[in-house]
Amino acid sequence: MGAFDHRVGCFAQMLGDPQRVLAVALQAYVAMNTAGQVVAWNPAAQATFGHTWEQACGRDLAELIIPVRYREQHRAGLARVAAGAAGRVLGRRLQLAAMHRDGHEFPIELMLTATDEPAGTLFHAFAQDMTTAQRVSRFTAVEAAVSRGLAEASCSTEAATRVVDALGIRMGWPVAELWLADDSRRTIRCAARYSTKGLRLGTFALSELEPGMSLPGRVYQQGTPDWIPDLASDTASLRSRAAARAGLHVAVGVPVSATGHTLGALCVYGDRIEDPEDTLAALLMGIAAQIGQYLERRRAEELTVELARTKDEFLALVTHEIRNPLAVIVAAGAMLEEDLADGPVEHREHVRAIAASAGRLTLIADDLLDLARLESGNLAISTADLDLRAIIDDAVQAIGITAQHKNLTITVDSPASVEMHADPHRLRQVADNLISNAVKYTPARGRVTITVTAGDEQILWQVADTGIGIPAADRPHLFRRFYRASTAIDQRIPGTGLGLVITRTIVERHHGTITVADTDGAGTTFEVRLPVKPPSP
Repeated sequence: MGAFDHRVGCFAQMLGDPQRVLAVALQAYVAMNTAGQVVAWNPAAQATFGHTWEQACGRDLAELIIPVRYREQHRAGLARVAAGAAGRVLGRRLQLAAMHRDGHEFPIELMLTATDEPAGTLFHAFAQDMTTAQRVSRFTAVEAAVSRGLAEASCSTEAATRVVDALGIRMGWPVAELWLADDSRRTIRCAARYSTKGLRLGTFALSELEPGMSLPGRVYQQGTPDWIPDLASDTASLRSRAAARAGLHVAVGVPVSATGHTLGALCVYGDRIEDPEDTLAALLMGIAAQIGQYLERRRAEELTVELARTKDEFLALVTHEIRNPLAVIVAAGAMLEEDLADGPVEHREHVRAIAASAGRLTLIADDLLDLARLESGNLAISTADLDLRAIIDDAVQAIGITAQHKNLTITVDSPASVEMHADPHRLRQVADNLISNAVKYTPARGRVTITVTAGDEQILWQVADTGIGIPAADRPHLFRRFYRASTAIDQRIPGTGLGLVITRTIVERHHGTITVADTDGAGTTFEVRLPVKPPSP
């Protein structure tokens, strides 16, 4: 027996049966002599570093598991300890880079001790692969980066790019992809792809797949995570073979889901073969859940915007188509009324009824057009210096005949002049809507009081009546399109439910507010607050 074989034999005798003892150790155990040769290597070491006992026994440990750039440092330290110097690393937990048999590097945590044996000094190392632990640690930063990216992204495309960049750059995956379903084409498309600079993906870099095809298609179709530990062995997939040709070896994909529906797949690809790892899949599922929630929220927002836009376009189109025939009806009615000037009274009354109905429909169409333009921002507000008191007086005069027919008293309590900077035409609409509503909903012999209080920066404008009032349950809904208070419906008072919506929109475009004051019993009070001057842009 040679000198080395004799030392190994002595070590084996010391332990009794080393294979039986070390086989149950969960950590990699390696022992070496002062020359750096391996004399013990348990099954956990084989699993960690990739070398069998036969391949490791008697070999220089530096050449087996230590990256080239650290080997000289390792050998120098070993020589110092062998010469009797105190080892600086003995008995300490060390975070080091190790090398696998396939050439890839990975982090380990190592504890090194030394014992004096009959055959000489032996060094004992217990090592643990820290890849998973470091991944978990890095995933905290990745999850934060993904959350921030989703929150700050201006669109879905930017959000997808931020997600794959976070996975690729922060986690060190050579390729990361986010695939989303394209319902119109019944396919899944690559919404974003990260790849390491210089990596040539070739035919791997597809932009669209059918459900069930390749890793993203399978994950999307099955709705469950999938792991390919060795892409080269996945011979059934042309894309896996293309990935292997590009230098990729492992892939894992998880579904992106929301409210029970699979929306796509999140896939990452590595450049070394690994065994399936539940921890990584769980971490990726957490990020996929964030993406699913974002996509669901984004789609709901986009759908709301699209519905509002479509509704406004439809409203404008229909209103335009109504106004044209109404104009013809009004013109024809006027001509017919002239022709029937000397005709039967009954015929003239019929013509006046047609004209009045057409006029009412025209006002409704104009209100709808104004509302659509105001809410879409297409109707400009042209501001100028004006006197609000003069606008209110003109509106009161216009409604005067109707008020007289009902024996209503209209009182204006305001300074003689209320100067401000606003759109006179639009404020006249506000005055007409509020005052005409007060007159319409106030029974005979009632009162309408208009009060204006002018401050240095703000104007308070109140329109109060002694009318039928608005129930408390209806007040939160008054400014919705086509909504009418139950009291108005019960008493069959005609109206469209558009006047207050238009009024609120005009007031808000002037940076003001309009509210309904809380009042007990009959009567309603609207309060409008407007700035004297518009705020600086």
